[in-house]
Amino acid sequence: MKLWSDASRRRWILWLLLASVYLLVSLYRLSTAVLSEDLTRAFEVTATELGNLHAAFFYIYAPLQIVSGVLADRLGVRRSAAIGGVTMNVGAVAFALADGYLVALAGRVLMGLGASVVFIAVLRFCANWYRKDEFAAMSGVTVAVSGVGGILATAPLAHLVYFMGWRSALFLLAGYGALASVAIYVFVRDSPASAGLDPISGVVEPPEVSFRDVARNLNEVVREFDTWLIGVVMFCATGINITVFGLWGVPYAVQVYGLSLVEASYLVLLGSVGFTVGPPLIGWISDRTGSRTPLMIFAGVLYTLAYLVVAVFVASSLLMVGAAFFVAGFFTGGFVLALTVMKERHAATASGTALGTVNGAGFVGAAVFPTLMGFVLDSYWTGETVAGARVYTEAGYSVAFAVAAAAGLLATLSALWIYIRERRRIEGGPAT
Repeated sequence: MKLWSDASRRRWILWLLLASVYLLVSLYRLSTAVLSEDLTRAFEVTATELGNLHAAFFYIYAPLQIVSGVLADRLGVRRSAAIGGVTMNVGAVAFALADGYLVALAGRVLMGLGASVVFIAVLRFCANWYRKDEFAAMSGVTVAVSGVGGILATAPLAHLVYFMGWRSALFLLAGYGALASVAIYVFVRDSPASAGLDPISGVVEPPEVSFRDVARNLNEVVREFDTWLIGVVMFCATGINITVFGLWGVPYAVQVYGLSLVEASYLVLLGSVGFTVGPPLIGWISDRTGSRTPLMIFAGVLYTLAYLVVAVFVASSLLMVGAAFFVAGFFTGGFVLALTVMKERHAATASGTALGTVNGAGFVGAAVFPTLMGFVLDSYWTGETVAGARVYTEAGYSVAFAVAAAAGLLATLSALWIYIRERRRIEGGPAT
């Protein structure tokens, strides 16, 4: 069968299989927004506690990103993605069975533990099966899968929960995820050569990586100052988007505009649609033009303005808010280029370690911002509850979105600093 025997064609089948599990990673991590009222009633939690429950996914996910990069380099794509997928879905079952807050917290942590290796495994697959000038586009397409997962975590999940209940919905998703993870182990291979196929033109076969190589690579990555700047970009952009689209966006729309849960999920869906379209398009433009950091800066300005609009006009127009969410999601694609910048700074043997390090910074942000914004909202709690859920003021949401805009500004300034350092290196001056 030509489709299976041709490496340049088979890679798309294998990527889709890996992407199907990464889709579930995104759905799980963003599902708290739709589940927020159910979880608040089930476990009787405050906004800060709900923020902690949402962020628990990232408490383990973030620090393990470096480990996931090491695993992708040393253990390989196939085994690391399959083991991670199974672990994640066992955590989803535990979360669905939880009869108390602490058990739910533990289940959410286990979900994050398994999910932590999947994204870097997919990127490592792209590095092994696609040319260097295809990587930014493939990174964007892979991140777009996260956007699709975000879409599924809004209105579709809300409808599923309405008909089945949140616990049954999680059982169904976990069953699908377990089957897809087993399929990864059976069918995916780490490179064309390991699949017994002829090499793809322009794709370099990844060399064997020893533990000594991994240790040396990690030392080089951590010591490079640009790694920390790129980490700030990822910390802010990933942290804020996951917090807004994965947790507080739906309660905001319900409480400020009086929408139903399903209606509010459609508003947040616009952000995920932008996140689905923007990264692959911006990645494609970047590959065609060779531009990385200038696109990051341009996108960062518009990303920041989008959240600033919501902060200033917090209760003015649903159309304006929907457009702002879409713009923020779309121009996150500029920040995704930070992954390409990072990969191009290091040898092929270090790509998993390098990508895992800066991606980990993004999910530290995803652990910090939900609790921070929850604390802000708790400061503006009216003392009122509706159907067991706390009600927050428009002023509280305005301050919370101001935090998002400030984070966007910090990410943009970090991208500008990276650009300045690049120009100084090209011109022969000191990179400060």
